[in-house]
This record gives sequence, C-alpha cells and structure tokens, in this order.
Amino acid sequence: MKGIKRTIKRRRQEAKTDYHARLRLLGSGKPRLVIRKTNRYIIGQIVISTLAQDKVIVSASSKELLSSGWPESLKGSLKNLTAAYLTGKLLGEKSTSVREAILDIGMYRNAEKGRLYAFLRGAIDGGLVIPHNPEILPSDARFEENKKTREVFLKLKGGLKTDGRKRNKE
Repeated sequence: MKGIKRTIKRRRQEAKTDYHARLRLLGSGKPRLVIRKTNRYIIGQIVISTLAQDKVIVSASSKELLSSGWPESLKGSLKNLTAAYLTGKLLGEKSTSVREAILDIGMYRNAEKGRLYAFLRGAIDGGLVIPHNPEILPSDARFEENKKTREVFLKLKGGLKTDGRKRNKE
C-alpha cells in the first residue's frame, strides 16, 4: 500500500488540534486547565472530558477584569502579562469544585515566562494545584515592569472581586 497517502485530520491540518497531545491529556483522567488567546482577551476554562465530549466546569475571561477593578482606560490591554495573571487568579478563585488540573495550552508555542504561564501562575495563586516547573513562571518583577499596569497589578493581586462566591480555604 505504498501509493495510498494518509489523510490528515481536518483540525490538525488547520493547526487547531494536536491529537497525540490531546490523547495524553485525556488519558490522565484529570480536569484540564485550557488557556486560549484571542486578539483582545485571554480565556481560561477548566474542562472535564467524558466519552468524546468536553464539559466546561468554570471559565474566566480577561474581559471580566473590567468589573473586578481593571481601569476602563486600559481596556485595550486585556491580553497583556498582567491581565493574564489576574485572569488566572480569577479562575482559580471561581473554581470551587475543582482543586487540581493539568495544563492544556493547545497548539501555542511554549514560551517560558509568557502570557500563558502568567495565567498558570495566577491560577496556582488562586488555589489550583497544577503540576509545573517553577522556572517557567514569570516573577513579580516581570509584572511590575510595565508602568501602565503596575498599580493595577498591585491593587488587584490582593483581592479580585468575584461574583460573590468566596473559595473555601482549608
């Protein structure tokens, strides 16, 4: 069967899904922390998978930071490093039923100390347990070097306003 070419799955061809990585993530049996970037926002979801279906348990978008104290004048900066960290922290605080997850960054490049790992650090600071290498997470100094968002980071890092639900600290 030398002449038969293997067809590439559509989502892989469109660079949307790495099926080998997805199979390994699903094989763990743990919920996944799925992080995605859009042109304007950072979006994070905690997803469980059952019988070829994904179910979103908790989600957070950097757009929600506007109602949590992010200044309206900086609404064009809702995808930067600081917004990614705060969105991850918001997701961690909103998540009451899931305590641990594994990271799923999809087809994004693995850039150390970048926005995806800032989100991961925020989720960990928000109370989630996620296996990771501490060397890939950005430091506080990295968040504070942006002069426009430094005050916002320091103010909101202490406490984000969620939708009235507080996470039980045990």
